[in-house]
Amino acid sequence: MKTVFRTSLLVSLGLAAALPAAAQGLQTEPVLEEDAVEVLAPPTGRELTLPPAPNYPAVMQWPVAHARSLLAVAEGIGAEGLDPRDYRTADLRAAIEAGQGAQLDAVASQVFTWLVEDLRDGRTPMEARRQWFVVDPDPDMTPTGRLMTEALATGNVAAALAGLNPTHPDYAALREELAQTPASQAQRRKLIRANMDRWRWLQRDLGGQYLLTNVPEFQLRLTVNNNIIRTYRTIVGKPGRTATPQLAETVEGVIFNPTWTVPQSIVKGEGLGARVLGNPGWARANGYTATRGANGYVSVVQGSGPGNSLGKMKLDMPNPHAIFLHDTPSRGLFANASRALSHGCVRVERALELAMTIAILGQGATRDEAVGISTSGEYTRVPVKKSMPVYITYFTMARDIDGELKTFNDIYGRDAPVLASFEQPRVGNRARVTSEEVVEIVDDLQTS
Repeated sequence: MKTVFRTSLLVSLGLAAALPAAAQGLQTEPVLEEDAVEVLAPPTGRELTLPPAPNYPAVMQWPVAHARSLLAVAEGIGAEGLDPRDYRTADLRAAIEAGQGAQLDAVASQVFTWLVEDLRDGRTPMEARRQWFVVDPDPDMTPTGRLMTEALATGNVAAALAGLNPTHPDYAALREELAQTPASQAQRRKLIRANMDRWRWLQRDLGGQYLLTNVPEFQLRLTVNNNIIRTYRTIVGKPGRTATPQLAETVEGVIFNPTWTVPQSIVKGEGLGARVLGNPGWARANGYTATRGANGYVSVVQGSGPGNSLGKMKLDMPNPHAIFLHDTPSRGLFANASRALSHGCVRVERALELAMTIAILGQGATRDEAVGISTSGEYTRVPVKKSMPVYITYFTMARDIDGELKTFNDIYGRDAPVLASFEQPRVGNRARVTSEEVVEIVDDLQTS
């Protein structure tokens, strides 16, 4: 590969020199890249309207040669972190020896189907995926019947199944680590397998450009073509009811100088409403206004300003959990090593830099417009024409922001159910949507 010099994304967007103070630590030095970056299209799973899938038969005719290829894949599936014992390898071998016929068709079709489901969707049943609220579009985009039809038509069964593996480089890194980890390190192998499976829970291809935060790492990445362009430290939810859930959402706009409508859990539950009404001087100094309705209902809004609990920006990514990425006035907390401190939302270091970058990349504003809006002090929502996917993930083994494979503290205790599920028989006909309660999580004034 040729080596070229390319200035950072922010320099190319014209932000580096435009607003050094407001950008909170913007770095402008050139960087050395392997290749110049071309931004690819975002993932199509969210926008794509798929026609109804044909009614493929569950059992298809399997020539012996194709069934042998399938058996080889099933017997070697340990390389992908799965267990060959889940896939009836003995039955498939016996059916192959008996020759082509109804029994071979039935067994091979079932083995192929099970492999597709686990490689495409993940082996972990939904009840073991704690606080997992992502709906994977892959089963709709690559239905099992179509894959089986194509595999039998081409005869390349192994390629059809290998094509289901996640495209993200972290999956390949975990796969390589599994191959290099001896059987004697059983616990490490289990952790690797669990985190390989977590990648299968997500859309196979995350897209050309996206935001991804790994909650236990306390880091956010702006990624283009699987290259990390910028990273930002994060503050995430405290363990317990306010733990940050795992989501795949879309940024539809950037809100500069946001106001904050305080949730009733704080207005009433934590007594903020009474304090604002009872101490006008304190309320005015902190930007709060309160309104009491005829029925006694008190609403509190904090205006835009340097002390606003959402800071200078938030990314508008509508979801039933009320989770979003935003700034914070308590920026000193980013120096903490452990940053599970919020009420669930994800607070972002150098948030104004991120906001302007997303507004420009999303074609919602020019550089000059983004700078002017951000420094105006006025509430402004900038809708984006090109939406940006956001993945809030939870990996306890992954490559860090420097590309090194590391383990991270299981701050929410989400490993145990995943690991336990691998010790249990494979679950068929798995649900695609969690039955867990959707908890509306609200960020608050937490500063420690």
